[in-house]
Amino acid sequence: MDAHPVVVASGLTKRYGDVEAVKGIDFSVPSSSCVGLLGPNGAGKSTTMRMIMGLSTLTGGTMNVFGEPIQKLSRENKARIGLVPQETNLDPDISVVENLELYGRYYALPIDIIRERVPRLLDFMQLSEKSDAPVNTLSGGMKRRLVIARALINDPDLVILDEPTTGLDPQARVLIWKQLLDLKKQGRALLLTTHYMDEAQQLCDNIIVVDGGSVLDEGTPRELIDRHVKSHVIEVKKPHVAKSTDGKWEQEDIGEAILYFVHNPEDLIADLPVDATYLQRHANLEDVFLRITGRTLRDN
Repeated sequence: MDAHPVVVASGLTKRYGDVEAVKGIDFSVPSSSCVGLLGPNGAGKSTTMRMIMGLSTLTGGTMNVFGEPIQKLSRENKARIGLVPQETNLDPDISVVENLELYGRYYALPIDIIRERVPRLLDFMQLSEKSDAPVNTLSGGMKRRLVIARALINDPDLVILDEPTTGLDPQARVLIWKQLLDLKKQGRALLLTTHYMDEAQQLCDNIIVVDGGSVLDEGTPRELIDRHVKSHVIEVKKPHVAKSTDGKWEQEDIGEAILYFVHNPEDLIADLPVDATYLQRHANLEDVFLRITGRTLRDN
């Protein structure tokens, strides 16, 4: 595995006519790490991912993958990338094993290498018992695990994951998280997009929050939480509010309640009316995301 970052983007820009979808963003993805690209719908995530995958040309800036410009990426280095698309685009009419073998042939892997890797990947994603089952008989969670196994058939050094657990139940998501963490331990670089903030908090070493095509902030999950929302959140149901009204408490009005962001929850609780109804919890990445991108619903 290369010592330098696997992906390095500098001043990355993409325009569609007069619309600037990505506005000069910088980021890098080191080996043995997971970098999360987070943002609301229409933030520029998908456009950025398409440029990394070579599916969309750069308007400006540079992006190097394995030390080569993405526009001139060699066949050898293209074969070092695994892709988990948001769509579960498996062949439904053939078996689990046949799907993996078919993808291995797409990479022109020798048949003996394919046959050696397929059982190992099925075991890794806990699909061994379904090896001969037609894909159309699998559950949604099994199909997503198969898509991840397929992305690993070429033994990639960079794995791009676009919403890998969308629509899955908690048990399936936790299983996939465990296997993705194992991939990091193996030295692989992971680039993740997800709408699940708990997923990003579990998997990512560094997070880049984008909106409107620009980077709003980046850092580790802990750094982002400390910077934007402090360590604890206390949700106080209206009409009760803290007695101090001199700006002592960092707060946000969310309609039915007031959110207070504090490091010492006991101090805030002591400042509440005795009959106040409140919920105390640790701050998380979802709090950060909503604070810096807003709570307005976006459908595109």
